[in-house]
Amino acid sequence: MRRNIFIVLIFVSCFASGATFETDFVSAAHERTKKSIKYDGRYISIPYPGGDVPENLGVCTDVVVRSYRRLGADLQVLVHEDMRSHFSSYPSKRIWGLNKPDKNIDHRRVPNLQTFFKRNGRELAVSDSANDYKPGDIVTWMLPGNLPHIGIVTDSIHSESGNPMIVHNIGRGPELEDMLFKFKITGHYKYVPKKYSNHGK
Repeated sequence: MRRNIFIVLIFVSCFASGATFETDFVSAAHERTKKSIKYDGRYISIPYPGGDVPENLGVCTDVVVRSYRRLGADLQVLVHEDMRSHFSSYPSKRIWGLNKPDKNIDHRRVPNLQTFFKRNGRELAVSDSANDYKPGDIVTWMLPGNLPHIGIVTDSIHSESGNPMIVHNIGRGPELEDMLFKFKITGHYKYVPKKYSNHGK
């Protein structure tokens, strides 16, 4: 009897923990919406590794960076190390005229994150079907004025449109919004940190 109870408790504990990439990442994204963040994308020198701009400041990329960091994945380090080894694969020289990586800002730029996710995760199809966008996916858009944008697909479904809702920061702080098809989608990715490798990329 005691053995059966012990097995049940283990099963319940594992099930309740929700220890998959998708559940953990989406939970981290939802948590970001509870923060009061002033939209501020100016260049700020930050420590390395584990550096971050002041916690009350942030832009769209910081939603992604901070959500991954909640899972123990430091995009500041991951992007910087990949850029050091493969700088020519990144758009930093073409877009910003840089000749070497900059650990203060590289991970906070959408085009760099797109390149990193392509190189180290999976580039998924861009489509006009809501069913193709799953919880934990990353989506990028081009906003009016040629401004790149990025957000996280969640498990919340909008009651009217049926679209998966997105956690992003478009200027009002991190928020959950039905905006998947509001702007032109430029990328669709999934990046699973190594600690979740048993769940696949």
